[in-house]
Amino acid sequence: MIFPFDNSYARLPDAFFAPVEPTPVSAPLMIRLNDRLATELGIDATRLDSAEGLAILSGNEVAEGSEPLAMAYSGHQFGGFSPQLGDGRAILLGEVVRDDGVRFDIQLKGAGQTPFSRRGDGRSALGPVLREYIVSEAMAALGVPTTRAFAAIASGDNVLREGLMPGGVFTRVAQSHIRIGTFQWFAAREDHDNLKVLADYTIERHYPDAQHDDNPYRALLVGVIERQAKLIAHWMQLGFIHGVMNTDNMTVSGETIDYGPCAFMDAYHPAKTFSSIDHQGRYAFANQSPIGHWNLTRFAETLLPLLDGDPQRSVAEAESALDAFAGIHRTALQERFTAKIGIQQGDADDWHLVEALLSAMAEGEADFTLVFRHLSDALESGSDQAVMHLFNQPEAIVAWLTSWRSRLHDVDRSQAISLMRRTNPVFIPRNHRVEEAIQAGNSGDFAPFHRLHEVLQHPFTEQPEFTEYEAAPAPDEVVQATFCGT
Repeated sequence: MIFPFDNSYARLPDAFFAPVEPTPVSAPLMIRLNDRLATELGIDATRLDSAEGLAILSGNEVAEGSEPLAMAYSGHQFGGFSPQLGDGRAILLGEVVRDDGVRFDIQLKGAGQTPFSRRGDGRSALGPVLREYIVSEAMAALGVPTTRAFAAIASGDNVLREGLMPGGVFTRVAQSHIRIGTFQWFAAREDHDNLKVLADYTIERHYPDAQHDDNPYRALLVGVIERQAKLIAHWMQLGFIHGVMNTDNMTVSGETIDYGPCAFMDAYHPAKTFSSIDHQGRYAFANQSPIGHWNLTRFAETLLPLLDGDPQRSVAEAESALDAFAGIHRTALQERFTAKIGIQQGDADDWHLVEALLSAMAEGEADFTLVFRHLSDALESGSDQAVMHLFNQPEAIVAWLTSWRSRLHDVDRSQAISLMRRTNPVFIPRNHRVEEAIQAGNSGDFAPFHRLHEVLQHPFTEQPEFTEYEAAPAPDEVVQATFCGT
C-alpha cells in the first residue's frame, strides 16, 4: 500500500461520519508534493509522485486500505449555532501512524460532494488550495502547531464562485480533524453515549495522560484550554489573524486549522480583520483572545454531562477550568512579546513597554513584522533610523526607543539580539505575495508559488537574494480582504 492506513475513526459508531468516495476530476496536475512530510510519515514519496499517486491525491482512485468518510460536526459560525455542518468538501481518506506512534489524518479538500455539502458543490477553487499550502507550511516553519500541506493539485475543472475559476484539490495532514464542533454535534442531539465515546477517543488519541486523572474529562477540558490559550498567543506574536474562529474551526488537538480568510498583518492595528464577511470585526486581531475563551466555553458546555453526575458540580468544574484560560494566555502572550523586544524573562513593566510600542505602531501605521525585526538591527548597530523610518511620524517612536534602550542597559546585548532574531521572522506570507502566487497559478504559472513557498521555509534567516519578499506592500498592493473559497 502507498498509505499504510490504520483507520481508527472509521471504526467509531455510524453517527460520527458518513461514508463517501471522492468524485473524480477531469485532468489532474500535481503542482507540489510535500515529499519531506511524506517521508516523515513513512510514506514512499517516489511512489506518490507518479500516475498512481496523482490519481489517489486527486480523488480519481481510492487507495488500498482507505475508508473514505466525511466527518459529522456542528458549530457556532459568527456566534450563531448551526446544528448540522460536517465535511461539505473534505473527505478523510484514512490515518497513518508515524514511527513514534503519533497518528495522522490524511484528508482531501475539494474532492466532491458529501452528505454534508448542503447546496455546495464540494469543490475548491485553485486559489484556496495554493493559499492553504503556502500559509500552513509557513506556519509550520515558524514553529506554530498546525495542520500540514501534503499536496496541491490542479483539477483541470472550473468551479463557479464569483465567476468561473480553475479548481484544485488539497491534501491536508493533521493529528486529527476533531473539532469543538464535533463535540457540539453530539451535545446538540443529547447523545450522551456517543459524546462519551468521542471524549474517550480524544483522550486516548491526544491526551493519554488524562486517562490516569481522577476526572479524565476535566483533564481533557484543561488540556484543550491550555493548548488553545498558548496557540492563540503564538498567532498574535506573529501578527496572524485566523479570520474565521468558528467553533468548527478550532481543533481539540491544539493545531491551527482551516486557512481560509486568514492573513498576516502588514501595518499593525488591533481591530484589523481580513474575512470578507466579518463586517462586525468579531474575529479581529485583538478579539482572538476573548473569542478563543468563548469557543472554549462552548466546548466546556458539551462536556457537562461527563464532568460530574451532579449538574451544579459539573458547572463548577467547567468554570474552574475555564477561569485558568486568561492566566495561561496572558503568561504566554507576555513571554512571546517581551522576547520580541529582547527580554527573556519579562515582568509587568516590560508588558507595559510592549503595549506602548503596539500603541505607537497603530498610531504610526507601522509594519508589524518589520518593526520587530529591525529592533534587533537597531540594537546591534546603535542606530534607530531604520525603525523610525517605518512610522508615518518618526519622532513619535523616539521616546519609546529611549525607554527600551534604558531597559536593556543591563541585559547582555548579544543574547538579546539572538533572542529577537529567533523570535521575529524576516519573512512571513505577505498577503500581496500570496495573492501574486494565486493569480499567477490561476493562469497556469506556478513559479511564484514555488518561489514563495521556498522562501518561507526559512523565515528567520536573512536571504539577501529574496529581499523583495521582506517588504511591506506598496499602497496599490495592499490586500484588504480574503475569502474562504466555498
